[in-house]
Amino acid sequence: MAISELQVALVGAGAAAVALVWGYNAWQERRHRKIADRIFKGGQGDALLGAEDPEAEDSGRREPHFAVEASDELPEAIGDAATDMEPARDDSAPQSMLPVEGADAVADCVLRLTTVDAVPAPAVLAMQDAWAAELTKPLHWHARNDADGAWQPVAADETGRYRQWAVALQLVDRRGPVLEGELARFFDGVQQVATQTGAVLELPARGELVMRAAALDEFCAGVDIQFVLHVVEASGGVFSGTKLRGVAEAAGLALEADGVFRARDAAGGELFTVANLGAERLDAESIKSLAIHGLTLSLDVPRVTDGTLAFDRMLATARQLATALGGVLVDAQRAPLADAMIAAIRARTAELQQRMKDGGIVPGSTRALRLFS
Repeated sequence: MAISELQVALVGAGAAAVALVWGYNAWQERRHRKIADRIFKGGQGDALLGAEDPEAEDSGRREPHFAVEASDELPEAIGDAATDMEPARDDSAPQSMLPVEGADAVADCVLRLTTVDAVPAPAVLAMQDAWAAELTKPLHWHARNDADGAWQPVAADETGRYRQWAVALQLVDRRGPVLEGELARFFDGVQQVATQTGAVLELPARGELVMRAAALDEFCAGVDIQFVLHVVEASGGVFSGTKLRGVAEAAGLALEADGVFRARDAAGGELFTVANLGAERLDAESIKSLAIHGLTLSLDVPRVTDGTLAFDRMLATARQLATALGGVLVDAQRAPLADAMIAAIRARTAELQQRMKDGGIVPGSTRALRLFS
């Protein structure tokens, strides 16, 4: 009987220990969820740029946000097109790949025209003037050089004559996907050019393209996020503009024509920006006398190649500015930015960029810069 009671006691003690461990884990999970909720659901205000207004009218994809979740993979409607990171090559001419800068198999609807006789570029561009201005998405013409078989963009001052043409309409940007009416106008316009030049033209199914554009936009909206940090004067005063410029330039930033300091990578790509927290723009003259109450540092996640590296540099710069100017790193409610929140932002940046890569859109690539413009 004594053995039985001992067994019961041991079982009871084990159950109690398991319950304690389970309770502690559950508490930790709730704690981390609350931290994530503060960041990812608007509880921290625009320390992470912002939750959407659920009552706002849906007019397509808006500016970078932090509210929409996306699937881990590119939607099936465009998955095949995203398999290759560059447009498909013509097997008969290995050098004939269309430039991704303006004719991307994922980002664009690309139509090809072939004429019997070479047609001068000014004539083709004049033909499209009647309808191209009605389009809201970027439009790019390319022509294939018979001499070397290479495709080249057709600029406004192009004077050459070509038999093979490609015209690309971008399907998605930050304003949303191309709509069926605009796609129909594009098709009709290119058909007019084909008729006037005697070109052979094959048109894809318009409905499938509309679905593809909508699916691509849905995916992009789910990763289109911008992180924002603030540096304010510790005692509620203002920063000296002259001192700000000196510290910013010492940190490798340059004041550019749009009124913000910008950090760039070795290739010239944007890493993050530092702007006045107020409405006034910063420029070489006004910064000398401007009363600056705070600074906003912003990282556009889809448009940088290495998001975590860019975030780490932005954070280091924010801390450098805060130390040199007598400021503090805060969220939108002027509360100091906690280490747990900083870690969560960094992890979220890495997660979003991996999701983009898995979906065939490399962060910071030509394709990403076009889609997130």
